[in-house]
Amino acid sequence: MQPGREAAARRQLLPFAALSASYFAHIGFFNPYLPLWLKELGLGIFTISLLTSVQAATRLFAPYGWGWLSDHTGERVKLLRYGASAALLVSTALWLNLSTPWLALVLLLMFTHTSAMMPMSEAAMAHLVSQGGGFDVRRYGRVRLWGSLGFLVTVFVAGAWFEAFGMAHFPAWTVLTLLAVALSVWRLPDLKEAVPAHEAKVSVLPVLRRRAVQWFFAAAFFHVLSHIGIYVFFSLYLDALGYSKTMIGLLWAVSVVVEIAWFYTQARWLPRLSLGGWLLLCALAMVLRMVLTATVADLLPALLVAQALHALTFAAHHTVCIALLSRHFPGRLRGRGQALYTVVGYGLTGVIGGLAGGALSSALGLASVYWVSIVTSLIASACAFQVWRGSHAD
Repeated sequence: MQPGREAAARRQLLPFAALSASYFAHIGFFNPYLPLWLKELGLGIFTISLLTSVQAATRLFAPYGWGWLSDHTGERVKLLRYGASAALLVSTALWLNLSTPWLALVLLLMFTHTSAMMPMSEAAMAHLVSQGGGFDVRRYGRVRLWGSLGFLVTVFVAGAWFEAFGMAHFPAWTVLTLLAVALSVWRLPDLKEAVPAHEAKVSVLPVLRRRAVQWFFAAAFFHVLSHIGIYVFFSLYLDALGYSKTMIGLLWAVSVVVEIAWFYTQARWLPRLSLGGWLLLCALAMVLRMVLTATVADLLPALLVAQALHALTFAAHHTVCIALLSRHFPGRLRGRGQALYTVVGYGLTGVIGGLAGGALSSALGLASVYWVSIVTSLIASACAFQVWRGSHAD
């Protein structure tokens, strides 16, 4: 690409980098510390798992609904602005002394508007990180790493803050970080994608009938299901093992540092294997990570190794999935493809993992969640092997 065009492309991607940074700054404090805030409110582990599963429940319907609407109207930016503003308004209710049902309703409304923001943003950005019909992993990684940096800052700073001042400021952190998200969304260029009449009703069903796509979604489902133990129960698990909130933040930060390193350098590594090969390698790394977390999490060096595997189990896996989605769901299918990935990979898995994990940990202890995750990561490896084998058979 010529220098002038490269600079123009970089300017187009800057607003998306800002959105990624602010959105994941919100996630970086909210997801790790929501269970600890709910625990401080006096709620039991099963109730906490129910409330944290609300986010996953919204991913069963919200991403596809917003994705369908954005595909058929082309108004991805306007929908992003509405979602961010509505979530900010709803989040102010967390300052109130709410009963558990009302708290669940507030979280439901908030997550309904935030759970589709990244799929819509990824869809809007997809054409900017593609060249000649291919997926440019270097440009995508340089945008996505800003999200990891945002996550890193808040997971570390929030951990130190909550260690020093307690969890009472959790609602204020929620409002302030969602304000940053809303401001960044309103800075996006107000562009509308053209919706040609002959493409407006293109169906996603023929794509979903392909065996390669079915194996891909199966692999994504079991891979992310294995990760749910980290997303939902990891902070509680470390707290039960005696780690301080500052150390919990540092351990989350380790995973994000390696994630940033991967996103920055992934263009160097990804060409060395096929996308199917990377999907299989990431699943096998997940098996090792869950084994270490289940068996030796009380040993800090072993836990650091497990967290360092996040470079493969999340960062590499996410890029590979986005690249495969870009291949299988081009053009007017982009929004629905991204949404389906969110529904299958983060909606179904979050509900199943959150509820089943809550029941398991209540009955058998938090470590049991990671023992089950070993099994689900082995299933993910088998599904990823089918993706890899299919790609070599083509």
